[in-house]
Amino acid sequence: MTENASRQSWTPAGMAARIVRYADLQPCYNAFIDTRTPGSEAKENFTIIGPGVSENPEQHVHIAEPHGFNIGGARQPPNCVNSQHSHDTAEVFVVHSGHWRFDLGEHGDDAQVLLAPGDVVSLPVGCFRGFTNVGDDIGFLWAVLGGDDPGRVTWAPQVFDLAAEHGLVLLETGQLLDSTRGDVAPAGVGPMPRTSAAQVAALRRIGPTDAENLAWRATPGAGETPVIAPGAALDGPHPFTLSRIDLAAGEALAAATPATPEVLFVHRGEMTIGWDGGAVTLAAGDTMTVPIGLTRRIASAAGGVGYRVSGL
Repeated sequence: MTENASRQSWTPAGMAARIVRYADLQPCYNAFIDTRTPGSEAKENFTIIGPGVSENPEQHVHIAEPHGFNIGGARQPPNCVNSQHSHDTAEVFVVHSGHWRFDLGEHGDDAQVLLAPGDVVSLPVGCFRGFTNVGDDIGFLWAVLGGDDPGRVTWAPQVFDLAAEHGLVLLETGQLLDSTRGDVAPAGVGPMPRTSAAQVAALRRIGPTDAENLAWRATPGAGETPVIAPGAALDGPHPFTLSRIDLAAGEALAAATPATPEVLFVHRGEMTIGWDGGAVTLAAGDTMTVPIGLTRRIASAAGGVGYRVSGL
């Protein structure tokens, strides 16, 4: 895209198309193989930016533009479980609402991490993890996955067994087949093999001490605080950085011009993103992608807390 063409999208209308409001999120209730398993059937999956890792081709993608990372979300009622699985790229969660327990290991009993609103957890590549809303209300996790193509999910063996009992089969292409509605696999396409004992043994196991080092506990600050970055609290290898923004009423960050993809998420309160030509205000739960090369200013009239992801 040329500079002039990109500037045409910097109108208020063009920028509005780069915002996904929390109220406008379109969930998928059958995104993964475990979505009929008792205890997991009420979870909602969201693909906000990028293709994500959904196994359902009908999953709605809000913004398809490649960023070098994906943004997604999970919303679950109390006691709803996301089953044990592993990812091919880094996975980071920001707790927007609810209280959550992250369970590590094939059966979720190697270690647990408890998180509250505003907390962040970075889950490494190649280790089983699952998560449960252990609070009393519906909870929402805002997620960042590394890469334009975050690969496929590797499920713990028992997840395949439970899914088969409820009519769901994961094909070797990475897509779901629902036998209860008469779905038939395409010619020459077989089921995904059940994860083997050798594959399980090859994955990383994380104990309680190391598990706690995966989490960053929300600490009120002033201005912008690095959370995931070299030398920050979570400094492991990630294809993106993440920082927390704390603004009191009437405060603003200095103007900046991102040279890489940048995504803003409002956790609490409100934030206004202004530029030469307009301004938009984001409320709690809203996500916005900022165009590369746009000089923007982040301010808050009433006060707000947000998180900023930046590509490398």
